[in-house]
Amino acid sequence: MQGIWINGTRPKSKKAIKEALTAGDEVALEATSMFGNEYGGLVADAPDGAYVFVGPDPYNKRNFYGTLTVRSGKVTVK
Repeated sequence: MQGIWINGTRPKSKKAIKEALTAGDEVALEATSMFGNEYGGLVADAPDGAYVFVGPDPYNKRNFYGTLTVRSGKVTVK
């Protein structure tokens, strides 16, 4: 599971992530795996695929979970 950031701050909900993506804000995924097999960086630069995230903080406060999918530059959140 990855962490997620919106303009350098932790989002409060999945709804906030969806709104940020619609508004064109800077959304970034945070790689948390100690094995180095996760993407970490801006969603706009992410390769096609599905990314499972947890928020607001993957280490201390897991209030919501979701999947961010990138396909041909289009991003969806479920």
